[in-house]
Amino acid sequence: MGNITAITEYIIREFASDVPAAELPEDYDLLANGIIDSLSLLRIIPWAESQFALDLDTVEISPQDFRTVENIDAFIEKTRAATRSAQGSGGRTTA
Repeated sequence: MGNITAITEYIIREFASDVPAAELPEDYDLLANGIIDSLSLLRIIPWAESQFALDLDTVEISPQDFRTVENIDAFIEKTRAATRSAQGSGGRTTA
């Protein structure tokens, strides 16, 4: 399940307190259904960076990455993999 539980709990606590965690499907479109908006992303991004020890300074971020709980989880895993890859190559990236 990865980080799904932590992400779901955060989304509910901060943006949808009237929704039980069990009732927020992982593929529910948070943006289209008004749970989060562009201003919410400004809160979610630093939370994810802190919560999951991510370095987002060199990562391209798109609203699509935060459309669903599944997308947020995938973004976290993709960012972790990119960080591991960069560390394995001495911090250099290849084109």
